[in-house]
Amino acid sequence: MLRLVLRNLLKHPLRSLLTVGSLVVALFLLCLLRSLVTALNAGVEAANAQRLIVQSAVSLFVDLPTSYQTKIEAVDGVASVAKWQWFGGYYQDPGNFFAQFAVDGAELFDMYPELEIVEGSQEGFLARRTSCVIGEGLVRDFGWKVGETIPIIGALFPGPGGEAWQFDVAAVYRPTRPNLDPRTLFFHWDYFAQTEREITGEEPKVGVFVTRLAPGADATAVMATVDSLFANGPQRVQTTTEAEFNRQFVSMVGNLPRFIGAIGGGVLLAILLACVNTMLMAGREQTHDVGILKALGFTNASVLRLLLVQSFVLCGVGGGLGILLAISSAAGIAATMGQYFPGYEVRTATILLAAAVTIGIGFLAGIFPAWQAGRRSPVEDLRATI
Repeated sequence: MLRLVLRNLLKHPLRSLLTVGSLVVALFLLCLLRSLVTALNAGVEAANAQRLIVQSAVSLFVDLPTSYQTKIEAVDGVASVAKWQWFGGYYQDPGNFFAQFAVDGAELFDMYPELEIVEGSQEGFLARRTSCVIGEGLVRDFGWKVGETIPIIGALFPGPGGEAWQFDVAAVYRPTRPNLDPRTLFFHWDYFAQTEREITGEEPKVGVFVTRLAPGADATAVMATVDSLFANGPQRVQTTTEAEFNRQFVSMVGNLPRFIGAIGGGVLLAILLACVNTMLMAGREQTHDVGILKALGFTNASVLRLLLVQSFVLCGVGGGLGILLAISSAAGIAATMGQYFPGYEVRTATILLAAAVTIGIGFLAGIFPAWQAGRRSPVEDLRATI
């Protein structure tokens, strides 16, 4: 049967090649789009249940007074609190944009054990006020190394005299979970605050307070208590779990998962119709051959299997190559799009879904022409006009 299948497919090599190529593109896009949705949700799924985020109840872009930290630390169930402030700078050119945060350096690694140091040390970071920790993605993009001084131009917070801020690389981290971007720079809040006081004469404010819960603490009760503390304060707050906080960023891009799913569904429908058309043409062209096979003793069931296997082989080759392409290109796509889709990877569930789709397309494309061929008599097949 396999020899017959291969001969039938190679009767029209160009048509078979184009169909296979279409399937390669379709299954590659399916894996790509599915992996993008997975990456969008990765930060939510990987969030730490022991971390809460305290932000302004008005907007994430409204900062909070530093004095709030002491009051939050006094709440029962809170183990520690750290200040985080989005810096919004760039390296040399505005196109070289990546995330930078001023943080309480002493709390950073206790708060985020998923920050794995691969070069340098925590001690080196804590030893100097101007030190910073960078992700390995920035090392890959810019070639920075431990001991190097990096000039960052502050778009939101200009440096002294309008010059760039200077940060000394003390360590390089690798995130062990996808809720952290490998293209982020962390530096000391003390350095940021002192410089801002010297420039503006005012105490800088905080973007968010990251709160770590004590073991056994009730997150819901802690969130309610923190919110009530500042209900009548200069700035009301909204306390959420880290998962909910990360979900806000996914929602900021709209219903992107549904949009991506609609695109993937449209692509698959178009390819399914193309495969059905290919198999219908193949079934018509092989009518006389099927009649001869039946006259030689092939049963209707064996003829049906022949055309179904033909469809499965055609779709399996195209779908398999598309899946392999998605897997082999995952590292390059992650490096290119990691800033927007941190944690991009082609997961096993995505591969299994793509394989199931490939099998489904093969069955749907081949079942109708196979059923037609199986129900006709040998005389009908031999008399048929193509």
